[in-house]
Amino acid sequence: MLKKLFLWEYPRASWQYDIIVAAILAFVFLTPRDWFRDQPRIPHASSIALLPSEKGTTVFFVNTQMLEGTAEPQRIPKLTAELRTRMSNHNLVVTRVEPILDSENELQGYMAFARQ
Repeated sequence: MLKKLFLWEYPRASWQYDIIVAAILAFVFLTPRDWFRDQPRIPHASSIALLPSEKGTTVFFVNTQMLEGTAEPQRIPKLTAELRTRMSNHNLVVTRVEPILDSENELQGYMAFARQ
């Protein structure tokens, strides 16, 4: 009987087949996350993302939380220091930072343009 169970030899629509499928579905949906140390994904796990570059400029997407509470004149020096640390490139210089707004004029993040 175990051989048939593990080799899935029961015909479709039989009661044995339905029991096996129900057991698999129950395991998938009812198993606690802690058993596999699964954690929910953080929507914005990284506060800075490297984007495709053009014309020798390196472009980064910066999460709003990264520059929260930072005055506009202080954004470029703060991002330059942070990117130099993260990219291990001490020649990297942020030249400009532009806010990204959605259709309702809510801040979604920043585009940081840097050169080396």
